[in-house]
Amino acid sequence: MGIIFDIKRFAVHDGPGIRTTVFMKGCPLSCIWCHNPESINGDICTVPKTIRIGQKTFIENETAGNNMSVETLMKELLKEKIFMDESGGGVTFSGGEPMLQHLFLNEALAACKAHGMHTAVDTSGYAQWNWFEETMQWTDLFLYDLKLMDEEQHRKYTGVSNKTILENLKQLLSIGKKVRVRVPMVPEITHTEGNIEKIIRFLSSIPNRPESVDLLPYHNTATHKYERFGIMNMLTGVKSMNKSDLEATKQRFEEAGFDVKIGG
Repeated sequence: MGIIFDIKRFAVHDGPGIRTTVFMKGCPLSCIWCHNPESINGDICTVPKTIRIGQKTFIENETAGNNMSVETLMKELLKEKIFMDESGGGVTFSGGEPMLQHLFLNEALAACKAHGMHTAVDTSGYAQWNWFEETMQWTDLFLYDLKLMDEEQHRKYTGVSNKTILENLKQLLSIGKKVRVRVPMVPEITHTEGNIEKIIRFLSSIPNRPESVDLLPYHNTATHKYERFGIMNMLTGVKSMNKSDLEATKQRFEEAGFDVKIGG
C-alpha cells in the first residue's frame, strides 16, 4: 500500500505528452517555496481547513492522504491510457518525494511498464543511491530538481544538505539515464547570479548532459494552501515570476550548450 494525496489527470508539465501525475505523500525536504506543503508530512493526517464565505470564516477538518494499493491505482491510470498513447504521454510519480515510498513506487512503476506506459519519476534526488538503482529499471525519465549549489544555502532553505542530491545526479547522468533537470527559480533565493553560474558549471562538468534544463518560474498560487492548512508561508508578498523574467537566464544556459525550456 502507498499513501497518495492527489492524482492529476491531463497533466502537460510533468514530462512528455499528456500524463497522469500521482502525488505521493512524504518529503525529507522542507523547501520554503513548496507548492504542496500538505505533502511534507508522510502520514495520513487530518488538518483544519479554513473556509471563507463572504465575511464569515469556517473551520472544518480535511484528510490529507489516502492508502491505495497498486491494483486500485492501476484501475485509475488505465482510464487515461488512450490519451497517453495518442499523445506520447504516460505516468509521472511526484510528491512530496516518491522515493521515500520506494517499495510501493517500484511495484507501481513495474505495473505501469507491464501495460506499456511511459514512466517518469519527479524527485528531489535526496534518497539512497540503492533506491535509485532499484527504481531506474522501470523508469524512462527522471525529472530531477536542482535547487541551490551552496550547501549552507541549501540547508537554510530546504532543511537538508545537497551533497547526496549532487552525487546522485552525477551518477544517474554518468550511467546514461534520461534526466531532465528542473530548477525552481525563486526570486533572490535560487534565481541569483551566483547560483545560476554554479549550476551551469556543475552540469557542464558532467560528461553526459541532461536531456534538458527546465527553468520553473516561481508562482504564489499555493498561498491559499498555506492559509487553508494553517501553515506559515515564508514567502508572503513574493510576487509570481513571468516567463519573460527568465529569458536572460535561459540564454545563459543555452550559451553553455544546454537545451532549455521555461516551465515544466
